[in-house]
Amino acid sequence: MKVGAVIITMGNRPEELRALLDSVAKQDGDPVEVVVVGNGSPVPDVPEGVRTIELPENLGIPGGRNVGIEAFGPSGREVDILMFLDDDGLLPNHDTAELCREAFTADPKLGIVSFRIADPDTGVTQRRHVPRLRASDPMRSSRVTTFLGGANAVRTQVLAEVGGLPDEFFYAHEETDLAWRALDAGWMIDYRSDMVLYHPTTAPSRHAVYHRMVARNRVWLARRNLPAPLVPVYLGVWLLLTLLRRPSRPALKAWFGGFREGWSTSCGPRRPMKWRTVWRLTRLGRPPVI
Repeated sequence: MKVGAVIITMGNRPEELRALLDSVAKQDGDPVEVVVVGNGSPVPDVPEGVRTIELPENLGIPGGRNVGIEAFGPSGREVDILMFLDDDGLLPNHDTAELCREAFTADPKLGIVSFRIADPDTGVTQRRHVPRLRASDPMRSSRVTTFLGGANAVRTQVLAEVGGLPDEFFYAHEETDLAWRALDAGWMIDYRSDMVLYHPTTAPSRHAVYHRMVARNRVWLARRNLPAPLVPVYLGVWLLLTLLRRPSRPALKAWFGGFREGWSTSCGPRRPMKWRTVWRLTRLGRPPVI
């Protein structure tokens, strides 16, 4: 199977980007075709053979990745698999692309693979980087209901069937939106502990827009994808969890601002998942109310 890779960058991590590109070039098997998208910024120097696209403005994470997808033809159809990698990540093993080929070949219904993210210095995987509720053992691979945005591989047939990432989300929850649409179409998602991306340990709240966009996009996610009776349940649970985490006053103010924005602005097309998909998510260990 033919493998490509999409990397978006703000141009502010040239050394990390070069190290990532070198790790992709060292992958076993046929070469991985790479597209680097400068998301509102110039692309630093890259090795020969790496394609680059420089966008005049920052389209956000999903928008930038969608541009990278289309660089491989409509819905990425020039390749069979697309890896999406953070520009400050690194593939420490040379067999990741081959493992992707093997996984997708062996399971025709496998649509998305989520890699394990590990700190390059400690090797530790944060709980939030294990995309399931039972996250205490990051070394256990399993079926899951979502995936990690900057460390994954997607069968391009999924993108052709259900569409790409939601541009309007800009940042936060765009992966779950795609995951739910893929699951509703009958595809499966795996978390694989043996497919590793090194990435420095960071807190998502370092982004100034974090609290507002997390809340806004959570509402959009529910409005777009859930059957109507589950929308208030899902959002009520997340409201309660947010309050239990006792965020700072400014963070809580931003969160409630985003929550209101999610209700007062367009969420894009509404395509509620089938009830059998709700049951599938429940059987996989994460009913779509949490």
